[in-house]
Amino acid sequence: MSQLTHINENNQPGMVDVSPKDVTRRTATAQSIVEVGAEVMSLLTDGEIQSKKGPVFHTAIIAGTMAAKKTSDLIPFCHPLPLHSCKFNIEASSGTEITITCTCVTTGKTGIEMEALAGVNGAALTLYDMCKAVNKAMVIRETKLLEKTGGKSGDYAAS
Repeated sequence: MSQLTHINENNQPGMVDVSPKDVTRRTATAQSIVEVGAEVMSLLTDGEIQSKKGPVFHTAIIAGTMAAKKTSDLIPFCHPLPLHSCKFNIEASSGTEITITCTCVTTGKTGIEMEALAGVNGAALTLYDMCKAVNKAMVIRETKLLEKTGGKSGDYAAS
């Protein structure tokens, strides 16, 4: 097993020193699936759910973007990164699942995977919050990194 990058030789946590790294274009796409149930899916009209709190998907995208921008405030050892792009796709399946994807882009010395993961989680939590009056049994599941590009470790795609 490789050495954890956030633990030093004295077994103490800390930020990784990225100063020697090259600046490269980096992208990451993450996904979260939310099992919302039939009750919530019955509210879907023209690709959106309208709630008393407003349009659910649109609000989730805004919240997800805010979460991606604040990742270094949420995760202790994340470096603050300029977020050049943060795009979302929210799709309802024919069943009772809603799939959220977030793709983030930057140029920097460290990866942007955590921003994409924070983005989908922020969007999923917002979807849950806005629909919980209809179904408190919703499940946010299968949050994962789908792919990343750039950096020393190269490209990654989930299998």
